[in-house]
Amino acid sequence: QVQLVESGGGLVQAGGSLRLSCAASGRTFNNYAMGWFRQAPGKEREFVAAISWSGGSISYASSVKGRFTISRDSAKNTVYLQMNSLKPEDTAVYYCAAEVTISRSYFYTRGNEYEYWGQGTQVTVSS
Repeated sequence: QVQLVESGGGLVQAGGSLRLSCAASGRTFNNYAMGWFRQAPGKEREFVAAISWSGGSISYASSVKGRFTISRDSAKNTVYLQMNSLKPEDTAVYYCAAEVTISRSYFYTRGNEYEYWGQGTQVTVSS
């Protein structure tokens, strides 16, 4: 069992930055690929970014590429999402997710591939 707790959300003006954190506990963090997803009101959950457990393989949604950066600190059992140049359309509840993988370079980009989810953190970008 893995527990995930997100933090770092809040209200920011367009063009601003936020860094989300997702702290994992319960099992060894190193065997898990991690992902960030978001869900805006009235919309389906969508993929944002993913990182392999080695940190060497990363993927981004096209809507955030060049603005968001995913990273992980295995010593702290934490994955981060640095969000820069935020836009009003980035407003959503952001969730982190974890899934075990036997490959150090593999990651997942679909929500149904992840077993463990955090409770979410609200990000609101004002225009």
